[in-house]
Amino acid sequence: MRALYTAASGMNAQQANIDNVANNLANVNTTGFKKSRVDFEDMVYQQIKAPGTPTSQEAESALGLESGLGTRAVATVRNFSIGNLRTTNNPLDLAIEGNGFFQISLPGGETGYSRAGALHLSAEGELVTADGFAVEPQISIPANALSVSISKDGIVSVALPNQSAPQQVGTIELAMFQNPAGLQARGGNIFTATSASGDPVTGVPGTDGMGMVVQGFLEDSNVSVVEEMVQMILGQRAYEANSRVIRAADEMLQQVNNLAR
Repeated sequence: MRALYTAASGMNAQQANIDNVANNLANVNTTGFKKSRVDFEDMVYQQIKAPGTPTSQEAESALGLESGLGTRAVATVRNFSIGNLRTTNNPLDLAIEGNGFFQISLPGGETGYSRAGALHLSAEGELVTADGFAVEPQISIPANALSVSISKDGIVSVALPNQSAPQQVGTIELAMFQNPAGLQARGGNIFTATSASGDPVTGVPGTDGMGMVVQGFLEDSNVSVVEEMVQMILGQRAYEANSRVIRAADEMLQQVNNLAR
């Protein structure tokens, strides 16, 4: 019976849906996290009778007869809407007010992209992530700096002893993509470019559609707990409905087996 395999495909699809909901909820407090959803599509159809099949010499069927073979998960779509900005009063915490990504230097020379701006100082005074990956372009803070100031357009300045004017030590540049949903999630709040995302366009914050850098703030996850709970209930009920279809198909097969008795 096709119903057994069709319902099983529905259960597999809803399992992928629940797995995605679980990941969203697990990262509800992850800085810069972007929620995702699973897209589904119906599978191939078995044509029992094609539309337009002749029914006589003068007539043809206006409708066809086909049997669907279920559904499957085809894509994970990431939502890059901006999360709430939360104040931390930490001068090395940065948030992007608008579009764009921070650029992160990954091992092997690859560049990663992130919305999480919780930065720290390395032993050499470089701005790095919690995992020790340097920000691109690299910015070094002098050991005797009294304070660090980062403007909305990404200019990093420090106050030094015996100097009245702040000294500029670098500029934070942002990157944008034509299709950010095509980025590949690498974990650790980092994405990497793919052929689907297109090549990055880098520039100074506040120019060419890029957002502004806000010092002393972090961007919260854009996960809505209420929405995810609704999606979990819908996925659970859909999974349950498909399991009942399997039970109904099993009972029909049982009735066929009982005919011989």
